[in-house]
Order: sequence, then C-alpha cells, then structure tokens
Amino acid sequence: MKNLFLKPTFVAVAILVITLFGVAGYHYAIGYPAWVTMLAGILIGIVLLIILKLVLTWVSPFAKKIPTTLVTTILGGFLALYIMRMYAFGWPSILFYGLTLFGFVCFILLTLGVWQIIKKKNAKKGAVLVVIGVALGVLGFYGFTALDGDPYVDESSSEETIDVAFLSEMGIEDPSQKGDFEVEVFTYGSGTDEKRPEYAADIKIKTPTVDASRLLPEWKGKKKKWREKYWGFGVDSFPLNARVYMPKGEGPFPMVMMVHGNHSMLDYSDGGYAYLGELLASRGIIGVSVDENFINGHWSGDFMGKEMPTRAWLLLKHLEQWKKWNDGTDPDIKGKVDMDNIVLVGHSRGGEAVSIAAAFNKLDRFPDNGNEKFNFNFGIQGIITIAPTDYRYDREISLEDINYLSIQGAYDSDETSFWGMRPFRRLQFSEDFDGFKAGLYMNHANHGQFNSTWGRSDFGAPMKWLLNLKPLISGEEQRQAAKVYVSAFAEAVLKGNKDYQPMFQNVDLVSDWLPKEDYRSQYSDIHKNVLVNFEGDLDVTSASNDIKLSAENFKVWRETELLARDGGSQHNNALVLGWSHGSDVDSDSIPIYSIALTDTLKNFGPIDTLAFSMAIGDVSELKMEDKEKPEMPDTGFNFSIMLKDSLGNSASVELTEYNRLPKKIKTKFTKFDFLDEKMIGKDSETQLKSCYVPISSFLAKNDSLKLTKLQSINLVFDKDTLGVVVLDDIEFYRKNN
Repeated sequence: MKNLFLKPTFVAVAILVITLFGVAGYHYAIGYPAWVTMLAGILIGIVLLIILKLVLTWVSPFAKKIPTTLVTTILGGFLALYIMRMYAFGWPSILFYGLTLFGFVCFILLTLGVWQIIKKKNAKKGAVLVVIGVALGVLGFYGFTALDGDPYVDESSSEETIDVAFLSEMGIEDPSQKGDFEVEVFTYGSGTDEKRPEYAADIKIKTPTVDASRLLPEWKGKKKKWREKYWGFGVDSFPLNARVYMPKGEGPFPMVMMVHGNHSMLDYSDGGYAYLGELLASRGIIGVSVDENFINGHWSGDFMGKEMPTRAWLLLKHLEQWKKWNDGTDPDIKGKVDMDNIVLVGHSRGGEAVSIAAAFNKLDRFPDNGNEKFNFNFGIQGIITIAPTDYRYDREISLEDINYLSIQGAYDSDETSFWGMRPFRRLQFSEDFDGFKAGLYMNHANHGQFNSTWGRSDFGAPMKWLLNLKPLISGEEQRQAAKVYVSAFAEAVLKGNKDYQPMFQNVDLVSDWLPKEDYRSQYSDIHKNVLVNFEGDLDVTSASNDIKLSAENFKVWRETELLARDGGSQHNNALVLGWSHGSDVDSDSIPIYSIALTDTLKNFGPIDTLAFSMAIGDVSELKMEDKEKPEMPDTGFNFSIMLKDSLGNSASVELTEYNRLPKKIKTKFTKFDFLDEKMIGKDSETQLKSCYVPISSFLAKNDSLKLTKLQSINLVFDKDTLGVVVLDDIEFYRKNN
C-alpha cells in the first residue's frame, strides 16, 4: 500500500490537486470562515484522489503493459481535477487543462528534485531540478500576469481637443462636493435579523415585514429550504431593511432611494452606496440604501430574473412605509420627506428594477397576478440606472414622462453592453413634459466599482484570475463619476437646478470634475424637432414629414439596427455611411449626404442648435486592399455641415469647431483574446455621442442665410479621404426661453 502513494509522481499530482481544491474551497463562500471551507476543500481533494487511486489500482490488471502506479496516478489526478473543474473552477477546458499541465510539470520537477536529495542522496541533481521547477513556476506566474493591459491605449488616449467653457468657469458648483447639511446615519428594519445586527438590535425604527408570495412563487424547493435556514425568514415575511442618510433640519427633503443588484447574498451590498447617500444628504436630499440581499443569488440558487418584480415591488413597499412615517406622529421623522419629489437609483439588476418600479407605481394590480393589489402612486420624478440589465424581467418596460439617466462602464465584464440605452430609447415624453433623458458611457470603468464593497473584479475567484484588470481606473475615480452625475441629476430633477442640465448634453463641459477618460454622452428632451431617426420604414430615401434623403459618392449607404457586442439588439436603428477618395478628388466626387426639408419647421419656432448622434463605424466595410489604405486618423472622422436656403444662400461649419470627435472605444476584458470572443463578443460596440452645432455659427459665416426658408442640410465628407460613420437622431433644438 505504501508503494502506491509514496512516489514522486503521486506526490506531485497530490500537491497540485490539494492546492487547487484548497483554493477552490477558500473562495467557495457558504457562510463559514474561508479557512474552514479551504480545509474542507483540501480534505475533499485528498479523499477523492485516494479513492480514485485505489479504484484505478484495482482495475489496473486489465492494462498490465502500462506501469500500474503511473496509470492510476495520472488517471486519478485527472478525474479529481475534472470533478473539481466541473463544480468549482468553471474555466474553459483548454485554459484549465493547459495551465494544469504546466503546473504538473513544475510540481513534478520539484518533487523529483526533493526525491533525489532525500532518497537518492544526489543533492546536485536534485537542486538543479528544484531550481528549474521554481524558475518555471515564477516565469509562468509573471507571464500570466503580463497578459494584463490595454492594447488599445494608444488609440484612445489622444482625444481631439476643443475649447469649451467648463461649468465650473461659469461659477457652477461641483455637485460631487459635500454640501452644508449635517448628516445623520441610521438604519431601520425588522429588528430580528439573525445575520445582520444593523437590522436587529442596532435599528432606529422597527418596520413590519411584507408578504411577497404572489410576486415570487419561485421561492420553493431547495431555494426555500436553504435560504430560510440561512436567513431565518421566508417569502411571506420579507423585511423592510435600509440604511438612511438624513440631512439634519426640519424638511421636507426630497429623497433618492438606491438599490443594489445581484451580488452574492452573503456579501451584503447595501452599504456600498454610502458614498452617494452621505453626499446627497449633505446637499439636502435624503439618501436611502435598500437591503434586498435575501433575494440575491448564491449557493442556494439564483432566481434567474424571476425575482425582478419583487426587487421593484420592495422599493415601492419601502416608499409606502416612508409615507406612513411622513403622515405619522413620530417627531423625528414626521414630515421629513417630500413624497412628490423622489428619484430611484438602481445598480445592475437593481437598474432594471427601478424601471419596473416606476411602471408598477402607476398600476392598480400586479400584472403577473391580478390578485395582488397595488396602491402606490408616489411622486417618482426620475430614475437612474447604473450598469443595468434590461432583459431579466419577461416584460419589456416602456416608460413615459419621467427623467432618466443611465451610466455604463466600457470595461463592465458582467453587463458587457450598455443595456441602459434600451429603456432610454423606449422612454417617451409628452409635449408638455419639461424633463430629459441622458446616457453616459465611460471607458475603463467596470461593473462592481460603482459599489464601494464589490471590488475591482466583476467575477469571484477563480474566474477573476482570467480578467484583465490592469486597464481599470480606480474605484475612487469610478465612484467620482457616479457622484458627479447622480448628484447633478438629483439637483436638476428634485431641486429644479437647471444649471446642471447642459452637462447631460455634453460631458466635455464637466471634464474638470471627472477622471481623465474617454466618455460618450447622449441626451434628449422635448425641445427638439426630430428630422431623421431612421426608425419606422425600410426606405433609405425618405423620413417622416415627407423629408427626402439622398447620398452621393458613398461606397456604403445603409440603415441598420445597432447591435450590442454580443449580437443583442440596442433597440435602435441608425445610418451607416462609408467613403473613400483621393486627396485630389474633384468637387463633383465629394461624398454628400443631403436632407431635403419641407415646411414642417415653420410651426416649430426659432431654432437654436443642430444636433445629431455620431459614432465611428467599421472601416472594413469599405473592403479595400491593403495597398489602397491611407493612414487612418487617430480620432473620429471630421466633415462639414452645410445649410442651404431656397434663395441659394448657404453656410458651412466643420464638425470639429464645436465637438470633440468620438473615437471607437475598444476593450480587452480577459487575459486572452479567444476568451473575449467566446465570453464577451466583439472588442467594441457602437455607442453614439450627441454632437451639437449652434445655428449662430452658420449665420456668422453667412448672415444672408434665411432660416425661415431653410431647404436642406448637407453633410459634406471633404475632410478625411476615407471613413465609415454611424449617424442617428438628426434634429433641431428650438430656443428654450
């Protein structure tokens, strides 16, 4: 029996198996200390390896030509590793077994070296083997780490610069700076939470539980058994737990209610937005961070999106409780909240939940079970979605007349696409709604760092070791961007502070408040006349209101549905134009895209700005031979915009005179390109940037131009000899008096 196990090969395999099982156990959080689960993993690995070794030894006589010890060791180790990969590691096979083989080579050299020194008394040979084994391991570790980095940093570091007047130069205060209010921090909850003292003995106000049985019938089976064992309560008695950041003063104060997403239910998420709660409270806005950890996924199972209505409903039940307190008799909280001035903020699945909550807020009954009555109708004025989902709930939510902001990081390896722009597109405003919707796309920001406790990696170990984390900005920088935009949105929506509204139109106006990064901002409100948005029909030569479209001298001219990097729909159509010509091209061959206008502008009123959304397209669509390709510009493609009136007057302005040109933001999510292709999709996705050209700039070029007789808008691609651009939402903004 001793000869079965006391061999260098078996010892090397055993060390490798025990190490990997120990690592997997350490990170396999089930509510016990990490060292306990690590020891359990090691024990499982040892027992499994020994059992497999003995079983294979027993059957080995059937393969006598191969040394029994070698066969049973290799097969036993392989089976143990296979089982461990299936249930703990989850890496792609080629990576897992390739790196395992490399690790085996290192360990076999080490064990053979030690064997030579101890058993064979050959210190010289043994030392050489040990040194080679250690050197290979060190080189492998540093080689694996060296795969981190941003291969596109040179492509995205040199933005086209323009002169803009920062909002700070106009005397407008940085919204991320703390205000003048003192802040009181406390919690409310059931008072009986077995896992979290802040919602048990430490609460300031006790809340009743709520019955979510009709909203979450999937609370059953093993999910029910293990969750109730861990939490101490079931679906019929969900607690209303939250952290409160209250400005000291009489009130009433507006409120921002925040909710986390589907992080590990054991790694409590609600404390991760204290940086927002404290900032908002200091500026006279109540911040509330809601605890919904008990419906998050973990070893007890993931509801796979079936819990989304419950996430939303719980927010409304919290608001219901606040209304009771507001109308009650407790002097510490009575009348503190302006229930007509509320913004909901959601992160990840919480981002989808706030849209659902805004829709449920106006309903009388739960759409998935009419026996559940609703009676909410709170004054929800706006929602903010941070790295949201938009596909978990099986109903597509389309909102009306509510302010909206979505923020997304380009290096988000959990929600790899900007799903928050889909509800942006679906959101509709009535003519008298004086609000706005906006999106902010930020390079080198991930999913988790918007929450201060989720960390730098969007996956847990061991999957996080495959992620390319080096390009990420710091958590403080990422949260700084959230502070600027969440606070400014709250100021604009809840306090009517219009000074901040321009920053949602153009992120360049607040570059001095933000980390130095590449951004894309998109914006829309009712003060516009949409000329062309490429929705609604298949005809590339026409738009609504009898507007006629034409394109001359383009190699690519098509309307298309914009896709996310994984192939999913962005719920938006756009125009793609591609051109290629020599630098000495004659004027008749210059590519021109023309929008022939009708009389529809007569009733629109005085126009202030020409706006459109733009992104760089895929130059490979030009299908050029390598010898034909000139040097590509390192920023977005420039072109001229020409307005013509029916009297023959015209004026032309270059795009770069007023806009920082967008560039393609590319990402490398993992250490390996093939993994990005398999797990993520393309290295970029089309994210548009809103561009603006003031009408006054055309009049400055030619004061004879008659806007009342405007006949056409012409995009003249005379600045770059080749390129592909994506254009959308060509529109005029009227003067907002």
